[in-house]
Amino acid sequence: MKYYAGIGARDTPQEVLNRMTKLAGVLQRKSLCLRSGGAKGADTAFEAGVTNGNLEVFLANGSIPLWTNIFTEHFHPNPNALQDYPRKLMNRNAMQILGRNGDTPVEFVVCWTADGKFSGGSGHALRIAAYFDIPIYNFFNPEEVIALKEMVSGI
Repeated sequence: MKYYAGIGARDTPQEVLNRMTKLAGVLQRKSLCLRSGGAKGADTAFEAGVTNGNLEVFLANGSIPLWTNIFTEHFHPNPNALQDYPRKLMNRNAMQILGRNGDTPVEFVVCWTADGKFSGGSGHALRIAAYFDIPIYNFFNPEEVIALKEMVSGI
């Protein structure tokens, strides 16, 4: 099974949300499994495009493995300031990129951030992906959208 992460800001513009849902349907037909986080906005837009159950949604609940803490400690700009629930949100981001056990990384990440950079809560997942040299395609950046279309057509 090959995986991709579909993530992004809760306030992603509607036009982009529509494109995310459509893309998830295309990737589903290409037999890729979506990983996401169940948050409103980008996450649920991607999830709406998957109709065959080929998705893994990681929620910030008590079942988050301890190994994910390492990534929050290393990649979050201020991990000591995180309370319990925000820490769980950051920890689940590691699973979106690396899988439940940390041993099945995604092939690529598709996202939208408000500035086109590694910002917001999604920025944490994007920093993890970048560390592992996982390609990131941000709908905010037109050149990355072009590269995404080329990559998808080659699958």
